[in-house]
Amino acid sequence: MFEHVFDIDWEVDVTASEAQLRDMVARCEHLKAAAAAAQARATALWAQKRRAAEEAAGTPSRKRGRGLASEIALARLDAPVTGNTHLGMANALVYEMPHTLAALESGVLTEYRASLIVKQSACLTVEDRRALDAELCANPDSLTGLGNARIEAAAAAIAARLDAAAVVERKNKAAQSAGAWTRCAANGMVYLTFLMPLRQGVGVYAALKREADTTGDGRPRGQVMTDTLYERVTARPAEQPSPVAVNLVLADTTLFGEDDSPGWVQGYGPVPAVVARTLVSDAVTDETAKATLRRLYRHPDSGQLVAMESKARIFPKGLRAFIGLRDQTCRTPYCNAPIRHYDHTTPAREGGATSAGNGAGSCEACNYAKEAPGWTVRTDDHHGRHTATYTTPTGATYRSTAPPLPGPTRRHSAIEARLSVLLAQHRAA
Repeated sequence: MFEHVFDIDWEVDVTASEAQLRDMVARCEHLKAAAAAAQARATALWAQKRRAAEEAAGTPSRKRGRGLASEIALARLDAPVTGNTHLGMANALVYEMPHTLAALESGVLTEYRASLIVKQSACLTVEDRRALDAELCANPDSLTGLGNARIEAAAAAIAARLDAAAVVERKNKAAQSAGAWTRCAANGMVYLTFLMPLRQGVGVYAALKREADTTGDGRPRGQVMTDTLYERVTARPAEQPSPVAVNLVLADTTLFGEDDSPGWVQGYGPVPAVVARTLVSDAVTDETAKATLRRLYRHPDSGQLVAMESKARIFPKGLRAFIGLRDQTCRTPYCNAPIRHYDHTTPAREGGATSAGNGAGSCEACNYAKEAPGWTVRTDDHHGRHTATYTTPTGATYRSTAPPLPGPTRRHSAIEARLSVLLAQHRAA
């Protein structure tokens, strides 16, 4: 069916000329675009067959298609939350935008540029979407040389002309997707990202910029802006910590300076040992802070948390905290979403225990997806490694293993650690 897509020699000839290597790079890019088009066709057909099978089985219409988006994402080795986007794009290209699909298949468009066109047309009726598709992509030559920004702008302009009201309504609805996120940055820093309506976002940035322009105390502009943001959000001076709970996990050997294994801050990621010790020191010496210590035990081989059990059907608070520290993010493979639900992998109705071994942290979407017919999740502990195996309705299996806790791979005494440093210095000399 797709034999021509894979007609390429994957061996790279080290004696090839620059022109030949350029040709191979171009052919690979063409192959990726053609593969994306084939993937879209296969995805749309998969969804069609699933709907037909569920209709034949008498599945209520409101329950049809549950879990399919997660299956699609897992098949692409992608986070399940992206499944609806992949499915929506496939259906749009196959059933409503044939010219865009043809341009993708021929290599004129990349998959990302095709997705920009689909995104800008999402608010239109089927008829207007097809009109946009024909106007923008019917002539492939008109797309040659257009980059991401120009492709997106052209699609947006056509959409606004075809149905201005729909575009305005989409922008109004976009406010409901506002949010805030953090992600790890280097050197003990963090990126704090806000998505908000244009008026609010510009207003916040203008206020921070104005503060930086009028403050002349020698601090860099960026520091003035971030300090101002912290002070106005927390109502505290920038140098004073905000009273919020921060789950910092680190080995006792790291805490007492016997090794330099990184620590782990929940919701952030690994932090250098010196930063972890500084966080602990600041919390202990700050009279206004409330620092608590919880002792955790990890397996000597895998480094994962050991199990604990409860007879309750609902995970108690302590066990939920335990699972959150062990799993760190949603346990579904490729999903990095924060944990929202703590659930039984083998359902309680089937005799599943309320235990750490039978529990897993999930984001809301993944937890609902695995409740769809045909999904099963099983967990096991082998040499201290908590592994979850997900089986989809089509029989595919995917596995995820809980990450190890911070700490050295083998425990060293303070004397051993000091001797290793002295030996390293001696060899360097």
